[in-house]
Amino acid sequence: MKKKISLILAIIMAIFNLLPVLAISEQTVRIKDITHIKGVRENQVVGYGLVVGLQNTGDNSRHTQMTSQQMLQALGTVVDQSNYIQKGTSAAVIVTANIPPFAKEGDKIDVTVSAMADAKSLTGGVLVQTQLRAPNGEIVAVAQGPVSTGGIRASGGGASASKGVTTTGRVPNGAIIERDILSNIGDETSLTLLLDKADYTMASRVAKTVSVRVAPAKAVDGSAVVVTIPQKYRNDRVTFLSIIENQIVGAVSEKAKVVVNERTGTIVIGGNTKLLPAAVAHGGITVTIQVETEVAQPEPFTQGNTEVIQNGAVQITEHEGSLIQMEANSNLSDLVNALNNIGVTPTDLIAILQALATAGSLQAELEII
Repeated sequence: MKKKISLILAIIMAIFNLLPVLAISEQTVRIKDITHIKGVRENQVVGYGLVVGLQNTGDNSRHTQMTSQQMLQALGTVVDQSNYIQKGTSAAVIVTANIPPFAKEGDKIDVTVSAMADAKSLTGGVLVQTQLRAPNGEIVAVAQGPVSTGGIRASGGGASASKGVTTTGRVPNGAIIERDILSNIGDETSLTLLLDKADYTMASRVAKTVSVRVAPAKAVDGSAVVVTIPQKYRNDRVTFLSIIENQIVGAVSEKAKVVVNERTGTIVIGGNTKLLPAAVAHGGITVTIQVETEVAQPEPFTQGNTEVIQNGAVQITEHEGSLIQMEANSNLSDLVNALNNIGVTPTDLIAILQALATAGSLQAELEII
């Protein structure tokens, strides 16, 4: 476990070493990569159906037999009793799919098929024509076709073995859209850009960029930017959106965050994480953190700003006599690496990070998953 954590931390440290302390040129992103249009979304559909042609791996439920009887009767076949239908050759399933925006009649989409009862496997089965309905009950698509599970299940002599999930599968291009999906791109005079991740700074930058280069825009909160549609684009909104989505805005720094996975011992440290003075005693380890202040000047002939940077110096003492002195300008990455080098267990490392966060020394959000 310690070797695994050491390797993970080494990779993280290498990534941070590749990042410049002061970027000479600001990173940029396209508006289309960080936003989507309000009202333009996927639509979920669901249906109940049967998978047939199974080799004794179907379910044994009474309800499946009754559904099979009703299906055969609808096809004009006379079946007096549902008990006449052999168990194990079919399975009741729930069929789900996401219909993309602007889908048109005749388009094909993938569907997911999942067993409802005690079916052992859907491998080799065929989904019988199934109606897929929207939440309002309207039939939007019809699905049918062979089921691909991607798993393997074998049995014999009273024993069985399986690899992967065989009770859930997909029917590639198995559903046909029965009607056009209409999506409204804004109202009569405006449309709203929604940020994929809410951020006040980014919302402000998007609004400013669109206002200067395309059309009047205003950020109404941390995730929404309302854009006024010029008169000449009222009947050509696709062209208008094409212009907007290809505009470039400056990227923003993410919120400082440290993510810890207790099960695997993985630690991911955000680039803006800082440490303030603190002292932590945990078991046989004493951690002391001091902070030094420096002034960082921008590179010549750049648009950078002079910044005051607080850097931590970390000292770790073990009661057995080992002493590790961290260099000046140390950060949380250096602290975690030093703790790992002296053999601190994942549990102790997580406990120390939690203590630093509680004491206010860790200037980042600590998330444990």
